[in-house]
Parts: sequence; structure tokens; C-alpha cells
Amino acid sequence: NRMGTGRGYFGIGVEGITKESNLGNLARTAHAFGANFFFTVAPIVSVKKVRSVDTSSAFDSVPYNQYDTLDDFKLPHGCQLVGVELVEDSIELPSFRHPTRAAYILGPEMGNLSDAAQARCDHIIKIPMHFCINVGVAGAVVMYDRLISTSRFAPRPVSAGGPTEQLIDHGAGLRIKLRTEQAK
Repeated sequence: NRMGTGRGYFGIGVEGITKESNLGNLARTAHAFGANFFFTVAPIVSVKKVRSVDTSSAFDSVPYNQYDTLDDFKLPHGCQLVGVELVEDSIELPSFRHPTRAAYILGPEMGNLSDAAQARCDHIIKIPMHFCINVGVAGAVVMYDRLISTSRFAPRPVSAGGPTEQLIDHGAGLRIKLRTEQAK
């Protein structure tokens, strides 16, 4: 398990969520990917109902903050807010370098991240696709991208299949390949 071995932290949340199942999905996925905190801004759901069906105990395992308004929304010092929204100037996710300390905020189902929320973002990213996807799925894609781009894994092979090289952990978290053995 390589989650949590990198530097920094991240949290994820949603503005104006309207469906308990989507909030539960996002909370469970955040827990699974090792989020350090989870939040909602102006939710239009019963968080108590979501907690009652939370099979991973995400709300008991990951700090949760509910903000009634965007004005109430606070982040830790030095944490960059990253909006996830399909807008013209957003950065495509595969080209985005995740901040060391980040909070990702998604918009509601059947809607967009508010203009006020977008104005507070340090970065706005988009998942390159043909149309919008479920808010929980979008959150999962962003967290997976953060995991694979900030963690250490054995390199992918040139051809199809699993890794052909081992990841060597030298205690300092450095990925070093034994080039002398490869040259033989």
C-alpha cells in the first residue's frame, strides 16, 4: 500500500450536492484513496442519512466539515483549492501537477461549480471527456490521478502487461533503478 507515503495531504468535497447516494459514494471513495479530510459546502441533503448507510465508516475515519455557505468555507493554511469543472480555461487533468497540499471541490449533480467557488480556486481542472459524468465518479478519477502522479510505482512496460522492473525503496522514498544490472 503506497497511499500516504508521499508528502503533503489532500481533501475533497462538493458544493451544493443534492443526492445522498452521490455524497456517500464520494465519501467512501475519499476514504478508500486516503483523503485527509472531506467537506461539503451548502449541501442540499441529509448528511445524517448518508452516515447511516456509510458501509466504510468514512465519516468516522476521515475528518468531515460541513459549511453552510461558501463564505464559511475554510481551508488549512497553505492548502490550494482545485476546482473540478468543465469550463473553457480549465487545465486538462493529465497535464495538471497536483499541489502538495490540495483540496478538490466539485460541483453538484445537474449543475456547475458556482462562479463564486470558481473565483476562490487556485486552479480549475477538467477530466477530458465527451460529456459530464457522475460527481462521485469524477471525484474518483481525480483522486486516482493524484495517487498515480504523486506516489511511487514500478514503471509501466512499453508493451501490454504488468511491470517488468521492480520499484526499489531505499528508505528515503527514492525510486532508483539498478542501471548496472540492466546494462548486462
